[in-house]
Amino acid sequence: MRSLNYVHRVSLDFTGTLFPHAICLGDADNDSLNELVVGDTNGKLLVYKNDDSKPWITRSCVGMLTCVAVGDVCNKGKNFVVAVGAEGWFHLFDLTAAAASKADSSSQHEFQSPDDQKPFLTQHIPANTKVILISDIDGDGRCELVVGYTDRVVRAFRWEEPSDSSDAGPGQLILLKKWLLEGQVDSLSVNPGPEGLPELMVSQPGCGYAILLCSWTQQDSSDSGDDTPTTPGSEGPSRDVVLHLTTGRIHNKNVSTHLIGSISKGSKEESSTCGLFALCTLDGTLKLMNSSEQLLWSVQVDHQLFALQKLDVTGDGREEVVACAWDGQTYIIDHNRTVVRFQFDENVNAFCAGQYTCKEGKNGPCLVYVSFNHKIYIYWKVELERMESTNLLRVLEEKPGFKSHLKMLGVGKYVGSSAFGVKHTPPQFEGE
Repeated sequence: MRSLNYVHRVSLDFTGTLFPHAICLGDADNDSLNELVVGDTNGKLLVYKNDDSKPWITRSCVGMLTCVAVGDVCNKGKNFVVAVGAEGWFHLFDLTAAAASKADSSSQHEFQSPDDQKPFLTQHIPANTKVILISDIDGDGRCELVVGYTDRVVRAFRWEEPSDSSDAGPGQLILLKKWLLEGQVDSLSVNPGPEGLPELMVSQPGCGYAILLCSWTQQDSSDSGDDTPTTPGSEGPSRDVVLHLTTGRIHNKNVSTHLIGSISKGSKEESSTCGLFALCTLDGTLKLMNSSEQLLWSVQVDHQLFALQKLDVTGDGREEVVACAWDGQTYIIDHNRTVVRFQFDENVNAFCAGQYTCKEGKNGPCLVYVSFNHKIYIYWKVELERMESTNLLRVLEEKPGFKSHLKMLGVGKYVGSSAFGVKHTPPQFEGE
């Protein structure tokens, strides 16, 4: 296992505290360049742009923000910023206009009037939100909002515009379905199934996961969201939960689990069918599987893993699995089970990975750490030429003209390679 030493990083000013899912990367202002979105426990939404240490935009929300996301939740062909609080307040922000006004302004951090800071929409949904997901979960080409709660419930919402043209309202979220899980919900993701259709996945304790079936019925749609819970297996919302327990070592059934799906295989054709997904547990287990329930590899580490992401660090189109532990130890694993690790020098409160625009003015892979000392660090130059270990001579032998240069120096016949590595033949001198 190789150890990495990333040194290119940006430190951001952040004085608040946040929940682990209140941070994400995405194109918040629709300029094709990604920003970092952070929500704190005081209701502030902060958007960081480029390598500036100060927030590019600050917005105020109601209550403690527990999760944020960026995506086309309104199905309007552009991204919105979503922030949801523990008390159930859903805030929707359109920062496209803000980006235009910022570009015309002489000062990047100009004062915003109260009207400019208001969200595009505020709506109350059931409280105790824990994690959210914006994605097309039923294959109809439209995005839905999926919300996971601390009471083991998952709800799916869809944005609906008013049918009456005389109604000036911007629209609202309509509940599609409610599922009740057996264990705590720590992650939500979408992964292509064996037939290529999207499957909504939710992590379950003990390195398990469940697939939630999207059978939209009139009965489910009329659910107000505050109905009485239904026990798993009964004729209610929870009957559309298909539980899967991964094989291998025996896990503590109560250990928290995280998952990430739709891991790219390098080509759209391969990634759209039988998608790859990964799981990690707090007791240090990492697994890569496909939607046919085939285990591709399993890795055991001695760190408590609490966050799981995907990121293409080699630039070949295939996304590696990135897992972070509470003590800052970060593992990057490719599809062939090659592992490299990076040690962040502080304990970590929240972690995310993805594409971000930093020093070079274009999107590139990065790692984002939030420490317990009220600091956010973005490591922006994390590309690797290769995942597997190698040596200098083998790399040079692949370059054209290397052997001819050795012959010109008179040392070509003393350097060679074998199937088991590099072999050096010492020169023989007269008198030996």
